Amino acid sequence: QVQVVESGGGLVQPGGSLRLSCAASGFTFSIYVMSWYRQAPGKERELVASISSVGFRTNYADSVKGRFTISRDNAKNTVYLQMNSLKPEDTAVYYCHAQYWYNYWGQGTQVTVAS
Repeated sequence: QVQVVESGGGLVQPGGSLRLSCAASGFTFSIYVMSWYRQAPGKERELVASISSVGFRTNYADSVKGRFTISRDNAKNTVYLQMNSLKPEDTAVYYCHAQYWYNYWGQGTQVTVAS
């Protein structure tokens, strides 16, 4: 049974940090490209960051470059998103996504940046 479970969201003040985690099971995690997407109210879901299967290549949306870092631990079947210098416009539901032969999505975790 495939499971993709995000955690680590919450309420944080502008300028603060959060670390999201995505724990996966039920598929061969180490061969999948892993990504984080986000969707704000009334907006389309957008790609935030992605990381290749062994972690050598990463890709970021322009809006988060220099502030967010994606990483993975294939031994733990987990991908992370370290988010620093958070802004109110980063407020969204953040989703973990796995892509190779199939596409798998998590249920999302809410991130709210507000004072």
